[in-house]
Amino acid sequence: MRAVLALVCVSAMTAWSHTADAKELSITTIKDDPYAMSRGSQLEGYCIDLISELSKKLGFKYNIHPVKDGRYGAMDSSGNWNGMIGEVIRGEADLAVAPLTVTAVRERFVDMTTPFIQTGLSFIMRKSADSEDHSFSLLSPFSTEMWVGVLIAFLLTGLCVFLVGRISPMEWADPEADEHSFTLLHSFWYITGALTLQGAGPHPKALSGRVVGAIWWIFAVLLLACYFVNFNSVLRNKSKHTSITSFEELANQDVIDYGTVENGSTMLFFKNSIYPVYRRIHQHMERKKSYVSTMQEGVRLAQEGRFAFIGEAVSLDLAVARYCKLTRAQEVISMRSYSIAAPRGSPLVKNLTIAILQLSESGELTHLREKWWASSCVGSDETHASDALKPYDLCGLFLLLGLGLGVGLLLALLELLSRARSRAKDGKKSCCSVLSSELRQRFGSGGEGAEQESSDKSKA
Repeated sequence: MRAVLALVCVSAMTAWSHTADAKELSITTIKDDPYAMSRGSQLEGYCIDLISELSKKLGFKYNIHPVKDGRYGAMDSSGNWNGMIGEVIRGEADLAVAPLTVTAVRERFVDMTTPFIQTGLSFIMRKSADSEDHSFSLLSPFSTEMWVGVLIAFLLTGLCVFLVGRISPMEWADPEADEHSFTLLHSFWYITGALTLQGAGPHPKALSGRVVGAIWWIFAVLLLACYFVNFNSVLRNKSKHTSITSFEELANQDVIDYGTVENGSTMLFFKNSIYPVYRRIHQHMERKKSYVSTMQEGVRLAQEGRFAFIGEAVSLDLAVARYCKLTRAQEVISMRSYSIAAPRGSPLVKNLTIAILQLSESGELTHLREKWWASSCVGSDETHASDALKPYDLCGLFLLLGLGLGVGLLLALLELLSRARSRAKDGKKSCCSVLSSELRQRFGSGGEGAEQESSDKSKA
């Protein structure tokens, strides 16, 4: 019996292949990531690979083109069909190969093959805060790069306070007799006091030191303000975030808003459903007007947080694979499927159905799914640092600090230069020699210049 059935199938496929060879099949599709996408002048994607595999199995040639009006296919009030279904009905295309949902109304006007993808309705949302590692929540307001930037700013400012204290004659008038107040250790202690908003003395007396101190205080106050504001936001999101895994849980909470594409098949499902949970979901979306115009907008809102986007599971899986912040609920409702459409009574349908079943049994359809739905989120830590402030968020604050440190150092050098010129004029010496002597004394390499200076003082 099996041998007879196989013989019938083979003869039918052979007869159809001879018919198909007589002309090149015209196939319509629609540009929809990842089913069909432009690559230069060519098309690529899941459906493009699928039709290629089917043509190899059945031995037909084909010409594929995007649908003219960019629609899947719906019937208007006058009974005319648009989109890919319309092209098939009017004979403008022999096949429509795309993510076409099998519906009762479509089955009345076209023939559809066995499904090549099974899907249903689900929802995506931002990953739960519970799934992230919060062992170091105190560090979460800033990114790693931001903490490195703060550390570098701290070290540079401490070093600058030390240099200004050494260079400025207002801070250290006599290097030979006076004790230097701003050692390197004290400089870091001074700026640490600013970070705690308490201050640590002694405070700078020179204009240059006060400029550096004032700029660091401004930097510290604004930095702490940004830290606490963002830390409060992180804590609020953690405390209010609800882990939702089903449509019933989604309907029974009011912390996270949710919606779907306006006037789409998903909205119509909830609108026409008699199940109480689904009716509550539809009433919520109507009351809040939480519909979106496109799937891309829904995915964006879900990434921003506190919004769950409802759509077809297979499309949501693609969004989750490409955006690591998102996760899809395991519950899938209203099962539906995607099939290839052909004109009513077309001899193509039977043979395409057999070929699709063969591709499914051989694992080729699974391979195509893994190829075009490949995830880029393996080992990604993007979610953990999604809310953290990054250096470019506060680049103006770091530039202000850098400018203030530069001005402080410049003022300290000008103060020392003014002192050197005055002493050079009194001692009738070169200003450069007096300046270099001062610098050597202040940085611990007194040498001959210091000895000569002390001998001059004793003679006087």
